Amino acid sequence: MKTNNKKEVKIYLKNVDRVDGKTLWHLILDKVKDSNLSGATIYKAVAGVGQTKQIHTFDILNLSQDIPLVIEMVDDSDKIDNFLKENKELLKNTFITLKPIEIVEFLG
Repeated sequence: MKTNNKKEVKIYLKNVDRVDGKTLWHLILDKVKDSNLSGATIYKAVAGVGQTKQIHTFDILNLSQDIPLVIEMVDDSDKIDNFLKENKELLKNTFITLKPIEIVEFLG
């Protein structure tokens, strides 16, 4: 069975990004939990290069672990659009990609 009218959103940020003393990734997850989205997954990257052209990576010798994160969500287009609109202020300093997708469900 195929389902259409779905979107995938990816939010790129760093684990050290904060808003009002709280980690941004956790605040975003709280918003997902409070919304009617089906869920979200956070991926921790090994390394990355961002807009500042600085390499962000895990370094055992460095006390500050500036690690890239990606939050991924898949849901109905309307739900994704509403989530992004309602949380525009919270997401203003993140890099976001959005694309239409097709979900193929395998039923046992």
